Amino acid sequence: MALLIVGIIIFLGLHLIRVIAPGLRQSMIDRLGENGWKGVYSVLSILSLILLIYGFGQARQVTGVLYTPPVWMAHIAVTLMLIALICLVASLLPAGRIAVKTKHPMVLSVKIWAFAHLLANGETSSVLLFGAFLAWGVILRIALKRRERAGGLTLRPFVSGKYDLYAAIIGVVVWALITFKLHELLIGVAPIAM
Repeated sequence: MALLIVGIIIFLGLHLIRVIAPGLRQSMIDRLGENGWKGVYSVLSILSLILLIYGFGQARQVTGVLYTPPVWMAHIAVTLMLIALICLVASLLPAGRIAVKTKHPMVLSVKIWAFAHLLANGETSSVLLFGAFLAWGVILRIALKRRERAGGLTLRPFVSGKYDLYAAIIGVVVWALITFKLHELLIGVAPIAM
């Protein structure tokens, strides 16, 4: 469990640097340059993600159960994951209505992903992981809203509604791949028992 906690702290801490230590981020950019900072940040993010995944895998083997959700909660989680993946894809495309209305579709996607998994998983390691990501999403969304009000953040302008259609189609395809194959292959758990 210790590796999972360290992985969560490092990974989410890195992704909150602008919120908790904005001066550190800027001083690193001044010292290393924009590309140098992005390189260091990317490497640290990847390494901490690997630690987090490994720690979660280890913790799942020895974790207790905090609650046992009813079976139907898995179906709600699977449905929420469709919405999360559409939002995720919308965040990667030029702005359609989904991106404009949600303002920060990637952050929303992470919050929905975490909430969905909290509904379907009651093991201590799962509650710790997904609860931490949900809290991260809430903190980051509040920080983004403050930056926007202060004029330090400009939201993406609407480009075309066709990107909503693309987000929906790609999101459904990715959701189907994850739900019916990849989740069981990578995580060892089938979201929907066939």
